[in-house]
Amino acid sequence: MANIKSQIKRVKTNAKRTERNRAYKSELRTWIRRFRDAADSGDTTAAADALKKASTKLDKAVSKGVIHANQAANKKSAMARRFNSIGA
Repeated sequence: MANIKSQIKRVKTNAKRTERNRAYKSELRTWIRRFRDAADSGDTTAAADALKKASTKLDKAVSKGVIHANQAANKKSAMARRFNSIGA
């Protein structure tokens, strides 16, 4: 542990931020998995709902600085392509 007061604060805030980012990323993976499961089963309504929710979550993660904007764009694009291929 650091001896300098500002570094002690920095360690604490980094730990908080890491925990928050971990929660955001976990939620992102959950919604992407739900979309994938719905797309695999061929359920277009569930896939559409999951796609919309996952896209929103990705955009929110970008605005919070959890993931890079290009990563979110790539994931959204891949999900949209997948959704269009299941015959929606």
